[in-house]
Amino acid sequence: MKPRWLSLLLIATLGISACSEAPLQVYKAKLFTLGTLVDVSVFHPDEAAAQQAITIVETELAAINRQWHAWRDSPLTLINQQLAQGKTVTIDSATHHFIQQAQTLAADSDQLFNPTIGSLVELWGFHSDDRPDGAPPAQEKIDAALTQSPSMANVTLTVTTLTSNHPAVQFDFGAFGKGYAIDRAVEQLKLAGIKNAIVNAGGDLRAIGSKGKQPWRIGVRHPTEAGVIASIETNGDESVFTSGNYERFFDFDGRRYHHIIDPRSGYPANDAVSVTVIHNNAATADAAATALFIAGTTQWPQIAKQMGVDKVMLIGNDLTIYMTQKMAQRIHLEIDDAQIKIIGNDT
Repeated sequence: MKPRWLSLLLIATLGISACSEAPLQVYKAKLFTLGTLVDVSVFHPDEAAAQQAITIVETELAAINRQWHAWRDSPLTLINQQLAQGKTVTIDSATHHFIQQAQTLAADSDQLFNPTIGSLVELWGFHSDDRPDGAPPAQEKIDAALTQSPSMANVTLTVTTLTSNHPAVQFDFGAFGKGYAIDRAVEQLKLAGIKNAIVNAGGDLRAIGSKGKQPWRIGVRHPTEAGVIASIETNGDESVFTSGNYERFFDFDGRRYHHIIDPRSGYPANDAVSVTVIHNNAATADAAATALFIAGTTQWPQIAKQMGVDKVMLIGNDLTIYMTQKMAQRIHLEIDDAQIKIIGNDT
């Protein structure tokens, strides 16, 4: 489905500028793309310029969604077909940059962020717009997928070509593409002269500037109850991404199976319920939230260090909250009875 505007509303006029300057106004738009509802808010004195900038965002996000869709016919599905046939894929500079960034993040995460396990994600039923319904895959099918165990280390990239020495490589950039798209959208806003804006894709976002005289205030969803468990005020240009077991899942025989697959076990990762990351790059925050979720309560500090992420909150299955020192300085918990463990950023 192509993204479509649901609304473009002038919300309010903020009297925050000098008398000689036009007052900032808030413009909001909503569209459906990247598999979720995307909210765009722009603070700008000129309505036409704000509307034009938001249209640019819509175009950018739609193009990336078409390019990297994992199960509908797309350039990505064609790449997967060619790699499975052992062919060399000719790529452009944008594709090179996209895959190179994903490859670097995968290596830094010890391949816990692994965009090559698309066949395993598909096996679990998550290559669909609808929620899976029924039993989990048979153990023998999971075992068969694990014996292949592709990773980004099996991908060879040049400026103009893409090849793989492993026929099981099947790209699925669901743990990275949203962040990459948001980064591209924000860069387009900056090029259009927008200094204060937020692009929020289903709760994952990047914000620049401020909301009038106030910072953007972001709520972090409670993983097991209604409402939020914490809030964050952004500082300048920052991204906030959360991976949780409540996003895409199905229940069977009283157990929840979610979409964050541990490439080591072939099953959904089971040592956390959510991970929130703050970083100035949305793609890094996106990939790191997934990798740290899979890393779990003991391994996450080392993986965070390797990925260059120093603001992390991980919530374990028992709702113990683990945080880096720098995250503890930034986050405001909205609950009173939490068990909190602060981990040094130099761990």
